[in-house]
Amino acid sequence: MTLSRRALLATATATALLPRHLAAQTAQFDAALDRARGLEQLHSLIILQNGEVQIAERLRGPALDRPANIKSVSKTIVATLTGIAIDKGVIADVTATIANLAPDLLPRSADPRAADITVEDLVTLRAGLERTSGPNYGQWVSSPNWVADALGRPIIAEPGTTMLYSTGSTHILGAVLARATGKTLLTLAREWLGAPLSIDIPAWTRDRQGFYLGGNEMALSPRAMARFGDMIRKGGTWNGTRVVSQSWIDRSFVPVTRSPWSGLGYGYGWFIGKASGHAYALARGYGGQIIAVVPDLALSIAITSDPTRPARSGGYFGELQRLIEQDIISELV
Repeated sequence: MTLSRRALLATATATALLPRHLAAQTAQFDAALDRARGLEQLHSLIILQNGEVQIAERLRGPALDRPANIKSVSKTIVATLTGIAIDKGVIADVTATIANLAPDLLPRSADPRAADITVEDLVTLRAGLERTSGPNYGQWVSSPNWVADALGRPIIAEPGTTMLYSTGSTHILGAVLARATGKTLLTLAREWLGAPLSIDIPAWTRDRQGFYLGGNEMALSPRAMARFGDMIRKGGTWNGTRVVSQSWIDRSFVPVTRSPWSGLGYGYGWFIGKASGHAYALARGYGGQIIAVVPDLALSIAITSDPTRPARSGGYFGELQRLIEQDIISELV
């Protein structure tokens, strides 16, 4: 993409107004900006280091303070809400089963083993149920009961063994959270994340039973995404308030399975990778929506992209992975 003369002047002026030490730091990310500007699907890029804004660039799409569809980054939000529920004692631990927490959600058609699917199976996408994502997604969202449809699907892998990327699994988890707390997923997100982080969380899609879609279609502004990522990067606190426990984050960043497409590990709602010797955790949504944190470099990254176009591991998402690994992480090493 070629920037207009006005945009070039604005960028130069903004850099000139930065304190000298910040301007020098920002220059470290010139390669990242160059790559970002060449990716016509990319809408925005925010980079924080040590909590300070290094890059906040909107190339197209909604403004940085306007909600954007974060797609499957929603799965990471639901995973974090799960950790908070455990912190609060609403759920005993990740070994709690659907039968323990919400037996009424199980349809008569469900495989008997579905009752023993655990919170950990759901949050790590190892429920073993036939996927509702990919080619099955349209059929699933057209069904009259999304939870019953997802739970009534055949078990094609032993629960707790194989990653089967499925929005249905996270939707079940969101419904379990709603049953366990007596509150909607929207209310939980607003009370447990929106309020302490001072970010807006608009209402999003619900199924016919009133359950908010767990795992897709949530909306956050790029700045809110960056703030959420920085809270995680800081160990679960924000402005002195404990949002989610350090122990949950630590467990979230331990890969228990692996994506068959990207090759990245997967923990409790986060993809896990490594670049130049530095581990990073990544929330990923369709089209190229990303929140990434690199704890030992004090980095938090938010990326939004066109939510209507695919971002495959061998295509646009691969470009975003190179941006994060080569143009951001490696530039700091």
